[in-house]
Amino acid sequence: MKKLLIGMLGIATAGAAASSVYDYSADTITGEPQPLSIYEGKVLLIVNTASRCGFTKQYAGLQDLYEKYADRGLVVLGFPANNFGRQEPGTNEEIEQFCSTRFNVTFPMFGKIILSSLF
Repeated sequence: MKKLLIGMLGIATAGAAASSVYDYSADTITGEPQPLSIYEGKVLLIVNTASRCGFTKQYAGLQDLYEKYADRGLVVLGFPANNFGRQEPGTNEEIEQFCSTRFNVTFPMFGKIILSSLF
């Protein structure tokens, strides 16, 4: 299993190429490693998020989308990042608290990532 690295142009690993997103793992917002293979057979919407951005309201729309289509196989995966204008400065704990109390987010959230252009 490869550690998930998100690049500006896609998903990559350090080293050997993986054949699908299910070959990766990522740390959840609470710090546990999670293989993305648990989502195999689902439709994944992988989203970069930020709590202090003009699109912060996206959490409400993403949550609605998740609730509406989860029974049909859609899973929203939220990956917070602080790369764009420092719009996600908080810790994972602060991000989780913000998302759950302000937007009632129940879709899977992952630990804050650093976007890099590896390509």
